[in-house]
Amino acid sequence: MLPLLCPEGYRPLLDELTTEKAIRKIKDEFQNNLAFELKLQRVTAPLFVLGGRGINDDLNGVERPVSFPIKDMHDERAEIVHSLAKWKRMKLAKLGCAPDTGIYTDMNAIRADEELDNLHSLYVDQWDWEKTITAEMRTLVYLKATVRKIYYAMRRTEAAICSDYPQLKPFLPEDIVFIHTEDLEAEYPTLSPVDRETKATEKYGAVFLIGIGGDLPLSGQKHDGRAPDYDDWSTPSDERHKGLNGDILIYNPVLKRTFEVSSMGIRVDQAALLRQLKLRGQEKRLELQFHKMLMNGELPLSIGGGIGQSRLCMLFLQKAHIGEIQASIWPDKMVADCQKNNIPLL
Repeated sequence: MLPLLCPEGYRPLLDELTTEKAIRKIKDEFQNNLAFELKLQRVTAPLFVLGGRGINDDLNGVERPVSFPIKDMHDERAEIVHSLAKWKRMKLAKLGCAPDTGIYTDMNAIRADEELDNLHSLYVDQWDWEKTITAEMRTLVYLKATVRKIYYAMRRTEAAICSDYPQLKPFLPEDIVFIHTEDLEAEYPTLSPVDRETKATEKYGAVFLIGIGGDLPLSGQKHDGRAPDYDDWSTPSDERHKGLNGDILIYNPVLKRTFEVSSMGIRVDQAALLRQLKLRGQEKRLELQFHKMLMNGELPLSIGGGIGQSRLCMLFLQKAHIGEIQASIWPDKMVADCQKNNIPLL
């Protein structure tokens, strides 16, 4: 368990019943804005997938999925999804989505190995989205244009919720700033990745940090982990940088730190998949169903990501803990500390 952040003098701006109404408003408003901006159709998604097929998201490659045997399938094991990063690409192929159009879904997951704190829960809810693209769209220019559309949907949603609840004041800046991980490391070489992000978001308010997953030039370390088989973090994005993926980061004025809202990016093509599997020593994954389909040209090129539903509500409702937005399980000490510091967990 990570240290609990307890803002001094914290008091929720909305009571519990009003919070529940506001959560519904944010979710309805944002998903409509997102679908319009990115040309997305809502689809139904699974809570679990079969194990051993390479379909489940491996996150950083060390998190264990929650799994169970299926009685009517000879005890073959199913896994609760971590996210739908790979499943969505298979769904695009099945639906035959045209370039620059795609899908989104309500993704619910259980991450039993999550380190619990103000932002991280055992229960994860996201809008998972994915769009078909062409080879010509696999560029930094297209990535940035997509990020700006998502950020615009966020700002529209913030304006709507603050209009309905005047005690909430808007704080998102007009524009989001783009920074590469290589440049952020060069600017703050002695700081940890999280502290670098906090410095950047405190300065700009909203940042899209590009190129997460590959080894950085100065330290040789990754800014943060990314699986090698969905986001493309190794293809050159320009003459000095690598990566066609990143995170949307906001400066959280309640917690006074960086706050990740979305992880997203242009997905691997065949060349990037082979390169990244080799870099991580995971070439054996090429024998899995998803990877075979990709290498055989059965999956479209795509861009996609996940946007935290509870995270976005927590940010806009200016809450100190994600447990004020969603019902989950927390360690006894965290519950007690929250009670002492006026943080009402649902």
